[in-house]
Amino acid sequence: MSYITRACVAAAAGIALAAGGVTGASASAAAPRALQAVTVTGAGTSLAATSPGAQLWAARYDNTGNGGATSVAVSPDGKTAFVTGYTTAAGAEDYATVAYNAATGAQLWAARYDSPSNNGAAAEVAVSPDSKAVFVTGSSLGTPTGEDYATVAYNAATGAQLWVARYDGFGSGGNYAHSVAVSPNGKTVLVTGESIGTNNGYDYATVAYNAATGAQLWASRYNGASNGDRGANSVAVSGNTVFVTGSSYGGSTANYDYATVAYSAATGAQLWVKRYDGPGSGDDQAYSVAVSPNGKAVYVTGYTGTSSTTAGYDYTTIAYSAATGAQLWLARYNGPGNFTDEAYSVAVSPSGGTVYVTGESAGTGDGWDCATVAYDAATGAQLWVERYDGAGLGSKAFSVAVSPTAGTVFVTGYSVDGGSDYATVAYNG
Repeated sequence: MSYITRACVAAAAGIALAAGGVTGASASAAAPRALQAVTVTGAGTSLAATSPGAQLWAARYDNTGNGGATSVAVSPDGKTAFVTGYTTAAGAEDYATVAYNAATGAQLWAARYDSPSNNGAAAEVAVSPDSKAVFVTGSSLGTPTGEDYATVAYNAATGAQLWVARYDGFGSGGNYAHSVAVSPNGKTVLVTGESIGTNNGYDYATVAYNAATGAQLWASRYNGASNGDRGANSVAVSGNTVFVTGSSYGGSTANYDYATVAYSAATGAQLWVKRYDGPGSGDDQAYSVAVSPNGKAVYVTGYTGTSSTTAGYDYTTIAYSAATGAQLWLARYNGPGNFTDEAYSVAVSPSGGTVYVTGESAGTGDGWDCATVAYDAATGAQLWVERYDGAGLGSKAFSVAVSPTAGTVFVTGYSVDGGSDYATVAYNG
């Protein structure tokens, strides 16, 4: 099963995302660790922008070793953008989380989390509704538990660590967290990923924590249509419901399907499950889920095979009713390379009118590009597509977020150009 892990975000390169023109408008606690000094190559270069899609700023975070960014989130007050991922130095891998002034790109702070065994990689970042706390989750090697979920809470203003919570599943290692979300009332933090089950295959495992203390509230697992490997990649929450999506063996098809599960936010009880098997019944990988601001629709994106006879994939985005799981629309995107297009992240505009999807898409001859697609949230009609080619050596986007106040679209990932730095780009939405 192919998940976005640290191997894929670390792949080669010096990140230098530049603007493409957008034509329209996304446990037990470990001991606290002191903040470490970091280096940034430029405090963020802000550019005047008047037209939609114009680049506002770009900021780079220079790893002391190798590494890469995996996720970006914007504070609800619109003032700060947070980027997380991992960095390596002296043979150790740490979580690395950076806060930027959302208007200028100036770095505000950077914080690192070093796991008990000096091996960890952050997967996603989320911000509390009051903009006061930042939550980062990922996978961390424990002692002697093996790979655990590790979720870290920080003070959003200073980067000071508030708490750390770890989840070891059935105590056998093999626990990999991929996504984190915060409830609208700010009281609960939800984390999901994949965890070894009792049958030695992977289950979805979703854990709820008290946002103030990190105390575990509940944990729910989903075993899918068969006992093959499966894992959740993304979690979102709206009102009283938690939504999780990922990929799960399809039983008789012997391939992966999208599988989206709704849970009660209070108890973790399962409410509904919806599965999607793409054309040709090939491997279908769902990577990201988002909820509309009014809580009525759920959007899932990833990629599905184009047919049973080709190796290509398309972005595939599905809208579901949040209450029942009924499918509202489905949209596919096939890039100019007509080969492999893999979507990794979805976000919704503050008005709820636009859905943004980003990922990697085969170009016409120079490798993969960052490709961002905007859809009408009500109908799934494609509004615009913008592609970024960087230095022409390959570019991939892994996360998209939208400012709740300014409508600015933030994308993070990497572009091959001779090193491996974080790069975060802001677009006029």
